Amino acid sequence: MTHPFLEHLHSPNRPVLVFDGAMGTNLQTQNLTAEDFGGAQYEGCNEYLVHTNPEAVAKVHRDFLAAGADVIETDTFGATSIVLAEYDLADQTYYLNKTAVEIAKRVAAEFSTPEKPRFVAGSLGPTTKLPTLGHIDFDTLKANFAEQAEALFDGGVDLFLVETCQDVLQIKAALNGIEEVFAKKGERRPLMVSVTMESMGTMLVGSEISAVLTILAPYPIDILGLNCATGPDLMKPHIKYLSEHSPFIVSCIPNAGLPENVGGQAHYRLTPMELRMALMHFVEDLGVQVIGGCCGTRPEHIQQLAELAKTLKPKVRQHSLEPAAASIYSTQPYDQDNSFLIVGERLNASGSKKCRDLLNAEDWDGLVSMARAQVKEGAHILDVNVDYVGRNGVHDIHELVSRIVNNVTLPLMLDSTEWEKMEAGLKVAGGKCLLNSTNYEDG
Repeated sequence: MTHPFLEHLHSPNRPVLVFDGAMGTNLQTQNLTAEDFGGAQYEGCNEYLVHTNPEAVAKVHRDFLAAGADVIETDTFGATSIVLAEYDLADQTYYLNKTAVEIAKRVAAEFSTPEKPRFVAGSLGPTTKLPTLGHIDFDTLKANFAEQAEALFDGGVDLFLVETCQDVLQIKAALNGIEEVFAKKGERRPLMVSVTMESMGTMLVGSEISAVLTILAPYPIDILGLNCATGPDLMKPHIKYLSEHSPFIVSCIPNAGLPENVGGQAHYRLTPMELRMALMHFVEDLGVQVIGGCCGTRPEHIQQLAELAKTLKPKVRQHSLEPAAASIYSTQPYDQDNSFLIVGERLNASGSKKCRDLLNAEDWDGLVSMARAQVKEGAHILDVNVDYVGRNGVHDIHELVSRIVNNVTLPLMLDSTEWEKMEAGLKVAGGKCLLNSTNYEDG
């Protein structure tokens, strides 16, 4: 795929691209009233401002472009139907997303030159639901992302940004939804994924950065990095890992430090110069090529990054990714130093009477206990097979796998002769699974 954004990103001089800063922070500085939001019932729904006060949104874009940003993000972070439904605006999803792109594209065109083209990224936030925790099912979430992505596509975004990701299964739903749109339109656009690593060192659902990379490596994305949650200091070990192992271009878009509660308001202490110095190190020493700002960052922060980007060249990275499976928590390399790869086979209704009896009784806790026991005995991967005559295997694998993934740290091998059961398992298993026993006789 060729696209002006990718051509610019991959040009011989290897530019450092600068994304904009925080949409919410910079809307707040305008002291908007309930009237600006279209009434008290919509107050706080920043995405609705593209309809009720588009100039407020355009001002944020304009200020960041004037500061030197190469890429601005659409005001669509929470513009999926499931989030907009909280304001009774679900029926406005397509209109609000497309309008947001049109505003951003119009402002970007004011600043774009042949020497410094400006681009618009379509922002898809994490919604308010975590599929791994059962808040929403995969198909519903994917459909929400596909609906949003089609509007962003039709508006003319230069790239899609799946951002502030808190759950690897949510990322899969978003990417699959976007891919549906690409197939429908017969055209691809660049893809960027930005995950959020909390201050305790993992994603919200517990995923380590190594698991994230292993899970996402097979996807046709262009940029993978971090945004939100923390300042650059706590991002460093994760960025270093991506620098050494990721086949994708690496991005880093931190908050202006960890938020502090000052008088009931979130306050961010990191100064523009401090952000500049931290990200200069990431570019020079770790090969980060895409930088920007998240919560708390103002045009002054982005101006420092844009100045930095004029002369800085990212380090040339030498990366290597070890072949592995992954649970939602961690990776499991296929190559074992002191042993062979051990697959625990007891969760197999075709071969274990105990498993079959627990399955018939729908004793899901008992089956999870069998999984845990195999972890203690040294298994590296757990086989899961619910094939048993007279039972609904799609239902069974959904019920069992959705529980195992939150209770066991090992990757799963989904084992069935029927692809429908495997698919049902994959829709609740956020990790990188193995597939076993299927045949292709039905085409």
